Amino acid sequence: MPGSGFRGHPRQLWNAFRWSMRGLCAGWRHEASFRLEVLLAVVLLPLGLWLGHGALEKIALVLPIFLVLSAELLNSAVESVVDLVSPQFHELAGRAKDMGSAAVFVLMAATVLCWVLVLVPRAF
Repeated sequence: MPGSGFRGHPRQLWNAFRWSMRGLCAGWRHEASFRLEVLLAVVLLPLGLWLGHGALEKIALVLPIFLVLSAELLNSAVESVVDLVSPQFHELAGRAKDMGSAAVFVLMAATVLCWVLVLVPRAF
């Protein structure tokens, strides 16, 4: 349908941005894992842009880092909700937390794999 694009008010965009920044700040303030991953990203992002030959290699080195950060924030959100709903241990609560952690781990492994696939062939 013509003209059915986003018609959001600038205030809605501003509010969405503010809420996102609050989430990033909360992740930094309350999650040691997120802080460590941000510090790694500060080193790896410029390194990936420098080492990547061409756009596709740069994407392969940089994008997974953003995915790890995103997954860590989502994992922290799941953990917060689980702790709010079920402060005592419950098997399902533990499973939800473990699966969130596993998602971060899988993306970290994918990040390492991308870096190895891009950079190791150059060593030989």
